Amino acid sequence: FHRGYYIRARAVDHCIRDFMLKTQSHSRTQILSLGAGFDSLYFRLKDIGLLHHTVVYEVDFPSVACQKATLIKRMKELSALVGDTGGEELGVIAISGEDYKLLGVDLSELSELERAFEEAGLDNGIPTLFIAEVVLTYMENSRSDALIQWAAEHFSQACFLLYEQMHPEDPFGRVMQQHFSQLNSVLHSLAQYPDCGAQQRRFFEKGWTECSVMDMNEFFTCCTPEDEQQRVQALEPFDEYEEWHLKCSHYFVLTASKGMEPSWTPLLSNMTVPHRDETVRMAGSITAAVCAMHSEISGLRRYGHHSVLIKPNVILTTGGFGEEDGQHCRMRNFHVLIKHAGYWKAGCVKKENPDKRWAERLYHTVSCLSNSLALVVGGRTSPSSAGLGMLWLKFPETCNASDPDDITVELAALRWRHSTTEVIFKGEKYLFLYGGRSAMEPVLGDWYFLHARELSCTVIPVEGPVPESRHSHSACSWKGGVLIAGGLGAAEQPLGSVFFLRELEHGFQWQTVETHPPLIPRYSHTAHVHDGKLLLVGGVWFHSSSVPGITVIDLMTGLCLDYTIDVEHLEWPLMLHNHSSVFLPNEKELLLIGGGGNCFSFGTHLNPKPVSLSLSNILTSH
Repeated sequence: FHRGYYIRARAVDHCIRDFMLKTQSHSRTQILSLGAGFDSLYFRLKDIGLLHHTVVYEVDFPSVACQKATLIKRMKELSALVGDTGGEELGVIAISGEDYKLLGVDLSELSELERAFEEAGLDNGIPTLFIAEVVLTYMENSRSDALIQWAAEHFSQACFLLYEQMHPEDPFGRVMQQHFSQLNSVLHSLAQYPDCGAQQRRFFEKGWTECSVMDMNEFFTCCTPEDEQQRVQALEPFDEYEEWHLKCSHYFVLTASKGMEPSWTPLLSNMTVPHRDETVRMAGSITAAVCAMHSEISGLRRYGHHSVLIKPNVILTTGGFGEEDGQHCRMRNFHVLIKHAGYWKAGCVKKENPDKRWAERLYHTVSCLSNSLALVVGGRTSPSSAGLGMLWLKFPETCNASDPDDITVELAALRWRHSTTEVIFKGEKYLFLYGGRSAMEPVLGDWYFLHARELSCTVIPVEGPVPESRHSHSACSWKGGVLIAGGLGAAEQPLGSVFFLRELEHGFQWQTVETHPPLIPRYSHTAHVHDGKLLLVGGVWFHSSSVPGITVIDLMTGLCLDYTIDVEHLEWPLMLHNHSSVFLPNEKELLLIGGGGNCFSFGTHLNPKPVSLSLSNILTSH
C-alpha cells in the first residue's frame, strides 16, 4: 500500500514540477485539477513557494467541493494560504482566492463545466495543465472523450496528465475489476482503452499532438533517480515484490500536450529500456484444467509455500500463507496429495510433537533425501525477523504424520527466497544452497555445498563468471549440476540470465546459457528439467501486455519459446506467482499448487484448487 500510493504521488508531482519548470518564463499559467477530491496539491505548492504566477482550479461534485471548502475555512493554516476570498461564495464557486478556485460542478456536464470556468476567470490563452488522477475512468467513455477533446480544442497551449488503471483481463486485472464492480464504481475506460497504446491513440485522435505513456514499473525504473529508488526500497521491511510490480503494471501515467514551446515531455527517460507494453510472441497455448480430486481441502489455498514429490504420486506441501480453518494465517499444518486411479486425494498432515521449531515459515525450500526424510532450509515469518534455520522432516512410509527435528548446521546467513538443489561431486550427493535474501541483505549471491548424508558444509572450488546476486529465482538439478534461471536482482529488477553450474574434475564451473530469443526477465516462477528442456512456469515479468505462462528452453540449442496458459475452463483467475509446481515425468503432467497474494487494495486472491497442465504436446513437438 505504501509503495503503491507513493509511486502515484511521485509521478504526479514529477509531471507538475516539470510543467512549472518549462513554463516559468510565462507571466501566467494555470493548473486544472479534475475530480480533485480532497487533494492537497494547491497547499503543497503554495507552501513551498511555487505558485508565483500560477492559479490552481479544482473541480469536483458540488457536495465534495462544499465539504472541502468547509474544512479549509475551519483550519487557520489552510485559509491563511488561500488568503482573502472576498466573503461567502455563491453558486458553483465554493472558494475564490487570488490563486485558488474551488468549483462544485459535474465533470460529465461539459456545458456546465465551461460556464463555471468562465465565471471563475479561466484563461484559454495561457499555458494550462489538466490533471485527472483516476477520474475519467468513472465517467462514460463518450463523456470523458468529449472532455479530452474539449481541452485540446479550447486551449492554445495545453498539457494533460492522466493516471489510471489498465489491463483488465489478466488475473490481477480481473481481481481489480471485480473489486470496483462490488463498490458500484465500474471502470468504464478499461474495455475501450485497455493498455498504454490504446490510451495514446485516444489522445492523438482527440486533437493532442504529443503524447507519452508508461506503466508505473517503467516510471519507477526510468524517471525516478537511482538514489530516490534506493531510499524508498530501504524505508521499511519489505517482501511483497510480486504485488508491488503487479500493481505497477496495472496503472499508467500519460502526458499529452499541444501548442507548447518548448514541447512538454516529462516522461522522457535517459535510460534505454525495451517498451514493456510490447506484445510477447507466443508459440502456442496449453490448456489448464482443475485437478480431478476425490476430496476438497482449503489448506492448498496458499502462497509462499513449497511442494515436493516425496515418492511417486505423493506430493507434500508445507508452509506459506493462506487459508486454514476459515482464517488467513501462516500455515501450521502440512498437506499431502496422493494420486490413485487417476484422481488426487488431498489430506491434512498433523505434526507429531508440534512445537515452535517449524515456526510457520514462508519462502523456504524442502529437499527430499529419501522416501522418509526431507530437509527444510530457511524461510521466514515476518520480513523484519531473522531467517529460520534447518529442520529434518521425517515421515513414515504411510505418509500420515511428520515430525520436525532441529538441525544445527550454522550457515553464514539465515535466508529465504533462496534455492536448494541436489548436485553430484565425485559420486557424492550435495545440496547446493544459493542466493535468496535475509533481514539484513535485500539480495544474496553466495552459495554453500551441504554434504547430503553428513549435513556438513563442504568447500568445493567454483570457477567461471559469478552470477549477479538474486532471489526468487529457479534452480533445477541437471547432469549432476544445477541450472539457475531468472530471479530478482539487487535493484529489484527482474533478471533474464540462465546459468549452469557444471561439475568438473576438481570442482564446479559457472557457465552462461545463451538463449534466443533472449529470455524475458522474470522472477517468482518455478522450473523443471525434462529431456534436455528447461521449463519455466509462471512468475512475474515487466511486459505488462501479458502474463508469463510456460517457457521452454532447449538446453542444446538455446531456443526459447513462450506458451500462454489457456484458462478458459477455470472459473477463477489463475495467479502464477508465489505458487509451487510439481512435474510428473511419466505423464508429462504439470501440477500447479497454490499461488496468488494480496492484490493492492483490491483484496487477497488465492488460487482455490490445484491445476493440471498436460505438456505432452509441447515436449514432443520440440
